[in-house]
Amino acid sequence: MHIETEPTQNLRRAAGAARAAARLLAQSTGTARDAGLRAMAASLRAQTAEILAANAADLAAFNGGAAFRDRLALTEARVAAMAAGLEELALLPDPLARTLAEWTRPNGLRIARIAAPIGVIGMIYESRPNVGADAAGICLKSGNAVILRGGSDSLHSARAIHAALAAGLRAAGLPEDAVQIAPGADRAHVAAMLAGAGLIDLIIPRGGKSLVERVQREARVPVLAHAEGLCHTYIHAAADPDMARRVLANAKMRRTSICSATETLLIDAAVAPALLPLLVADLRALGCDFRADAAARAIVPDLAAAAPGDFDTEWLDAILSVAVVDGVEQALAHIAAHGSEHTDAIITEDAAVAQRFLRGLESAVGIWNASTQFCDGGEFGFGAEIGIATGRIHARGPVGAEQLTTYRYLVQGNGQVRP
Repeated sequence: MHIETEPTQNLRRAAGAARAAARLLAQSTGTARDAGLRAMAASLRAQTAEILAANAADLAAFNGGAAFRDRLALTEARVAAMAAGLEELALLPDPLARTLAEWTRPNGLRIARIAAPIGVIGMIYESRPNVGADAAGICLKSGNAVILRGGSDSLHSARAIHAALAAGLRAAGLPEDAVQIAPGADRAHVAAMLAGAGLIDLIIPRGGKSLVERVQREARVPVLAHAEGLCHTYIHAAADPDMARRVLANAKMRRTSICSATETLLIDAAVAPALLPLLVADLRALGCDFRADAAARAIVPDLAAAAPGDFDTEWLDAILSVAVVDGVEQALAHIAAHGSEHTDAIITEDAAVAQRFLRGLESAVGIWNASTQFCDGGEFGFGAEIGIATGRIHARGPVGAEQLTTYRYLVQGNGQVRP
């Protein structure tokens, strides 16, 4: 006899309420959902002090490294950015008010493919508390309900953010159950969500490699996931040197802890003797360390030697792997061998080489003459993002409201019967 655990019972109750809320959202107008987004943004701003106090409690208990502490930390500016992201979502077109295709068959049947919500989303994330607000906003915009499960490090912050979001939903007259949060940090709640076939329609993990691998391994629910953000910037022989220096510094050091930060520099052998010492000096001045191959160390001898596996490492820190390559084909081969199909960039003034590089990538996002850190839902005009998808099915790259829709068909006839 199967006896349900408390986390499973909690999930069944939460999922049932979420399903009812999702049905209401699917029938709501875009105007009503946009009003809900603005109300949630106003509530976040109004409860900034409570959110920061909760975050301070999380930070006081945290004993991890500096990069992960940066992910966990909230400031007034970061809370304001969460609110602004919701307001930006409200300005975007309604992703549900879209006819994706329509046609008429020879028998007169008119068929339309229309955008529709997915239903109930399960969002499992780790230390970044802002993910809860982003996920709630994107799901509301796309007519989905969401069940959030943050990490133990951000438990107080996640609860305070959820309380603000719930207050906004109430103020807008929308169902509070459209955004729910797991009752605690017990990992059994994650197990229940992963086993929640029929209760949850889609699981989205956002966190480190071990979390994503666990979700992909154990889930009995479809998963929309990203691999590691092992991003490369390739400086081609025809790169503008000043642009290369400026872009690489931003791609690596703007925020080292995000998945779109460049982790490996590939530089053409033709320009490496002149340009690599300048790049190293720029980054060292910003606090960056290096792991370099033999060719790079022959140019800058005091670079630390790369160990086996360093070019397969997502540092999420002020560390940059460096390799010298002989042309675009060798750069593409390196990326194919060591990359994670997330985001890779080329710096060059040669348009033909840029197109060869971009066509040769299998990454979700390819960038020419700009920082890899532009791989971000807000920068793509999505308002916010729920993560970066690196799989091959449904969505790739930044996942915004449009990517959290599916479709269904409407068929109109005038009395046809099938022979």
